[in-house]
Amino acid sequence: MTKKKYAMLGCGMMGQEHLRNIALLPEIEVAAIYEPDDAMRAKSHALAPGATLAPSIDALLALPELDALVITSPNHCHTAQLETIFAARKIPVLVEKPVATHLSEVARLRTLAHTMAAPVWTAMEYRYMPAITRFVHEAHSAQATGSAVMLSIREHRYPFLHKVGDWNRFNRNTGGTLVEKCCHFFDLMRLVMGDNPVRLFASGGHNHNHLDERYGGEQPDILDNAFVVLDFPGQRRALLDLCMFAEGSRYQEEISLVGPVGKLECKVPGPSRFWPGEQRGEQPVAQLTVSPRNGAPPSVLEVPVDPALLAAGDHNGSTFYQHQKFLDVVCGRGAVEVSLHDGIAAVVIGLAAEHSAATGAVVDLTQGPWQLAP
Repeated sequence: MTKKKYAMLGCGMMGQEHLRNIALLPEIEVAAIYEPDDAMRAKSHALAPGATLAPSIDALLALPELDALVITSPNHCHTAQLETIFAARKIPVLVEKPVATHLSEVARLRTLAHTMAAPVWTAMEYRYMPAITRFVHEAHSAQATGSAVMLSIREHRYPFLHKVGDWNRFNRNTGGTLVEKCCHFFDLMRLVMGDNPVRLFASGGHNHNHLDERYGGEQPDILDNAFVVLDFPGQRRALLDLCMFAEGSRYQEEISLVGPVGKLECKVPGPSRFWPGEQRGEQPVAQLTVSPRNGAPPSVLEVPVDPALLAAGDHNGSTFYQHQKFLDVVCGRGAVEVSLHDGIAAVVIGLAAEHSAATGAVVDLTQGPWQLAP
């Protein structure tokens, strides 16, 4: 079997999760890595010892045998790196979210999206958590709920982890918490509701996390909690409830969808490595619950994940399933499921939410700088 040769652009914490999951797919070989940090380069090379360590992005792109690129660099690098890649060659790319951190980058990516000569897959891992995949399937079938009217996504989790150079402590590098962390959820909202939101209002704060940290004399400015309310066409709505100092939660994600027929709920635990263990007993398994309005009892389905996949990353097995599907694109046997346009829309919603939280303004998503249509 001839393996597809992948290159990794950036290989910190998230890049290493990608490496561990790629290693579970026998059709792929990681052939090259560009990682400028010495410690992260050593860790990533230990996971992919056969990979060439490229000294620069240009050197990486000059390698002739590559079949695909995976971008897992810091957020603020993504737009320029996509531009550099497609100026140099035609190659499929999987790029971690968010694809941009500022509206100026959004404009550049919209231009790129119309001219790029190869597929781009935006990495939205939450779509591929097995329980959430089932949730989306049930939502689209409409048998459990009927037409989707009210969607609620709650993520109560641990604070942001430390990254190389602590780049994730500042809005200028991340786009803000509602971009960095929550573009996943705005993507899910668009997927479940089958449409773009038309307006939003956000309230957020920096109440607890990182207040005693200083980097070059600066205090981190990222939000650690927020509510975001989004209106969708047809008098439908969605709510995001985020708390980044709730690591004691039994489930990290709790998603509900209500329609005229019933209610659909999904609960997903956080990463296994952060579960307190003996203190709280065995970690729960993800669940999917259907609660009809007709008086029938709720049905509860457990959705377990292969322990090998749980051990390979922090996203409930989703990174593996996402790479399976991206491999189909690389091999010419499948289509991109999360496009660059999808990634851009999720960023615009997140940036609009950050703006609303900072100013108190309701943001119209149908016109002006926040318009979602490409």
